[in-house]
Amino acid sequence: MDERSKKLLKTLIERYIVEGQPVGSRTLSKFSGLDLSPATIRNVMSDLEEMGFIASPHTSAGRIPTPRGYRLFVDTMLTARPLERAPEFSAELAELTGQIQGQLGGQQFGPQRMITAAAHTLSNLSHFAGVVMMPRRAQSFRQVEFMRLSDKRILLIIVSPEGDVQNRIIQTDLAYTPGQLIEAANFFNSHYAGMSFDAVRDHLRVEFQDLRRDMSALMQAAVEAGSSAMAEDNEQVFISGERKLLEVEDLSSSMDKLRRLFDVFEHKTSLLQLLDVSSHAQGVQIFIGGESQLVPIEDMAVITAPYGVDGQIVGTLGVIGPTRMAYERVIPIVDITAKILSAALSGPGSSRLETSGH
Repeated sequence: MDERSKKLLKTLIERYIVEGQPVGSRTLSKFSGLDLSPATIRNVMSDLEEMGFIASPHTSAGRIPTPRGYRLFVDTMLTARPLERAPEFSAELAELTGQIQGQLGGQQFGPQRMITAAAHTLSNLSHFAGVVMMPRRAQSFRQVEFMRLSDKRILLIIVSPEGDVQNRIIQTDLAYTPGQLIEAANFFNSHYAGMSFDAVRDHLRVEFQDLRRDMSALMQAAVEAGSSAMAEDNEQVFISGERKLLEVEDLSSSMDKLRRLFDVFEHKTSLLQLLDVSSHAQGVQIFIGGESQLVPIEDMAVITAPYGVDGQIVGTLGVIGPTRMAYERVIPIVDITAKILSAALSGPGSSRLETSGH
């Protein structure tokens, strides 16, 4: 593609992002800075359409970008990437960094709170949805406690190595006294603390005959409840600002689009897959719907960046929005948020996140 065609395609996409209307030759002539006749512009547009970079909606003489056009645009035409090589943006970037640090870095939060704050920050600054894949955490526990709620209802309290606490209610066939529950917790913690519940299950199979019947039933119930609690806690995706996407016409203009949008947030499978893929790559990644199989909606784009603890990648964060978004504004938001979150999680005094699998 020659420079003239690239310039016109870049102008067309930039105008479409701003205006949301098909772009005609008059607009291209005005904003491209090229001294071309309308006929020449129409010929170039026709070539770009043939190559699959733009399309003509039935109702208009203007053109709109295709997923392939957006892909070329974000890969080769954006001025905001990489950040370090854009001195003309330095004042804006300094201001943006200050905003993100103000929302994220100035608060003495634990890791989980920092991660949810990062999702809110991404949403607030981009005006779209912010998403953070929680770190994969070791599924071990530091200690458990049993608390009697009634004759056959017991509260299982699980404390993770990071100090996070989860509660589960266990229904039992037998009634346990407070003394028996203390005895059971002491046994559990002295024999199995630091293990995963799956490992405890294996141990209990071997040691089953050595335990009294009442204790073994309670232990098994605790293992099942603990295992289920840990499974729920792992591989979570935290999303902030889903409702903002309902105000984006490109993503919510028909019942079919709304249904697919709700599917993305309800099932989260495609999001998890996309975030997992981007956690194995360096730096900012841009996924364009209709061009990437990982994005289930053609008019949706996802911009992601990995974040880490002490130099090791533990998760991914990003912004979910329409393909018609101001990429040069959103990319720095994602990039800087990932860097600040990584620094906050790795900094002195921050609680360390146990990781596994990356």
